[in-house]
Parts: sequence; C-alpha cells; structure tokens
Amino acid sequence: MSHRRPAALGVALCIAVVSSLVTGCQSETVSGLAIPRSPVPPPSSSRTAAPASPAPTSALKRPGDCASLVDGLDVRGQVAQLVVVGVSGDNPGAAVSVVRDNQVGGIFIGGNATALLKDRSLDAVQAAAKLPVAVSVDEEGGRVQRIDDLDGEIPSAREMAATKSPAEVRALAADRGRRLRARGVTVDFAPDTDVTDAPDDDVIGDRSFSPDPNRVKTYAAAFAAGLRDGGVQPVLKHFPGHGHGSGDSHKGTVVTPPLAQLRAVDLVPYRNLADYGPVAVMVGHLDVPDLTGGVPASISPAAYRLLRTEFGFTGLVLTDDLGAMKAITAQYSLPDAVLKALQAGADEALWSSGGRVDEVLNRLVQAVGSGELPKARVQESVTRVLRGKGACS
Repeated sequence: MSHRRPAALGVALCIAVVSSLVTGCQSETVSGLAIPRSPVPPPSSSRTAAPASPAPTSALKRPGDCASLVDGLDVRGQVAQLVVVGVSGDNPGAAVSVVRDNQVGGIFIGGNATALLKDRSLDAVQAAAKLPVAVSVDEEGGRVQRIDDLDGEIPSAREMAATKSPAEVRALAADRGRRLRARGVTVDFAPDTDVTDAPDDDVIGDRSFSPDPNRVKTYAAAFAAGLRDGGVQPVLKHFPGHGHGSGDSHKGTVVTPPLAQLRAVDLVPYRNLADYGPVAVMVGHLDVPDLTGGVPASISPAAYRLLRTEFGFTGLVLTDDLGAMKAITAQYSLPDAVLKALQAGADEALWSSGGRVDEVLNRLVQAVGSGELPKARVQESVTRVLRGKGACS
C-alpha cells in the first residue's frame, strides 16, 4: 500500500508496540552488519523536539493470559480485533466513534490531514477502547509520508541507501519512530522490502532501497530496528514482492514473475526473517504464477503457507488495502474480500476507505457461525493480534 503525497496517489495496519518489543541496549547484527542496539542520537535538526509520549489510556491495565482474554470475547468481539479500519485524519471525533461503537482492533490514518495526530487527539481513541487499539500510518519517507507537515521530511528509501550508512538510517528511523509514538501512532507500514531498479516515480520506484536484494535487507533491517528503538512496530511490505510486478495494484491486477524468479530476487529479503527482530508482514495483492492460482496473494492460502512454512514466519500478517485497490475491489465486495483474506491466513484485514464496519463484522460473525471461517482460525489470529499489542502474554 502507498498513500502518496499530492503529486501521486492520495489514498491508502497493525499492532501496538509495547515495551517488550522495543529493543534493549545490546548490539544486534543486521544482515551481517553489527549495529548498536542503543539508539544513536539523531543528527541535529531545526525541527522541534518530539512531544512527550502519551500515557496509556486503555481500560486494560495489565497483560494477562491470552487464552482467557480471547475466550472472554464473544464472536463479534473476536472478529472485530482482526480488522484495521481507515479513519480520516481531519476528524478525531469520527475516529473515536469507530472505536467506541465497534471495538475494532486497529485504525489506519491515511491522507494528508493531521488533526488526529495533534493535541493528543489519539488519547481519546484509546480511551474509547476496551482493549488497546493499533494506530497505523504509512511513513516510509520520500513520497510516502504522514507527519512531514508536522515534523519535517525524511528521504526516500532509495536516497537513504545511496547517502547513508545502515547505522545512520537506524538513527533516522529511531527519531521518526519517537515522533510517531509521541503522537499516538503505534504501527508504521514500513520499511518497504521490495526490490527494484524502476524509475523513482514507478509504483515502487524510489520506495525500494535498492535493486540488490541483500542491500534491501540490510537497509530495511536498519530502518525496522530504528522504528522499534522509537517505540513503533515495523511492518515489512509487500510480500511476496511487488518490485517486478506488471503494474500498480491500486489500478488493477498485478502479475509477478514466476515463483522461482521471486525466490532468486524478490523473496531474498524475507529469508531468515528473525534477522529483522519483531516485525509484522504485509501481503500484497499480487498474482504469482504457479503459486496463487490467478488470485491476489492477499487472499491466497498458498501465499500465506509460503510465508509461514518456507520462510518460517510466526509473527502477525496483515493484508494490503482491501477497500481502495482495484486488484481487489474490481473482483470482490469489501465483506467478501475481508472474509477471504482471513480464511486464507491473514491475521488482520485492512481497508483504508473506512466505513462499512457493521456490514463487515456481520458477515464475519455469520461466517463463523456457519463454519465458513473456523473458530480456531479466528482465535489463532486474535491471539497474535492481542499479543502484538501487549494485551496478553
């Protein structure tokens, strides 16, 4: 997903970070490069200091056992934890209402409006929740930024890799993470781990660190570590690789090279995922020949099996935007797309367009009741979501 600055697309997941996910003070190795765990002081800047981090306001005060917490939710409460709903950045009251009325697991702030990111407005969103809410944005740098009007711009991934060392990128991402977290953001849909040498303004283009997959991993790992240093959960995207796709999934179907070619290039950054530390992974709307059977990876069981088995990923997996990208919307209604994604193996389903929450949750409750969406599948994902948010252990 990319919600770009006005020069490009203007649309647009989700785990609240907790202290146990933030790195400590040892050293860590990122793709063979030793990088200090303790945050490197950010370079001097004319920007104002980040505002103080808001105190937790959720009704849940202390993590407990996940199984008992999941069992304590009714079916609607469980499936609500598996959706991430777009909200407008210019209407804090509407965001509060979405959470208060539906108890959704996460919200996504898209567009360029910043009212929801100022004046501790997100405190009221958390106060309306019975469980912590994941608050997510797209903050990659370059043409995909959300707080540049508030805290200044950061370079694109391509420019970072060309002009900075991995340690410098980690320091930059740590500073950005602190600023995001102080504004109430807990999840950043970044870094982009796609591999491409396409022109800067291509759908991925300068959002990619490099056409060299090993260099992509080195810099993406540094950026992810920095976000965690700042208290924000990183999300790698777009599995299984958008860099050599046939087009833009905002506009229609995107076909990637065959799986063997992806394994040789685009999937290289996903090898040894433990190298990144705690991260989530976003699955793109990518049709992979000889893998997904002509459907987007985001709703393909085979794509999730690939991530879980061959790549051994045990963390939280979410979809790219199901509500504003024609690779999905041209074929499926929103409730059906969300259901298909969860059936396929996603832990969280995202739609940036917002609205239709009752309609989606009603469809999911119906699917659980009929057996279309197995209860065990729901409970597995709810457990991952709640653990990721620090609601239980």
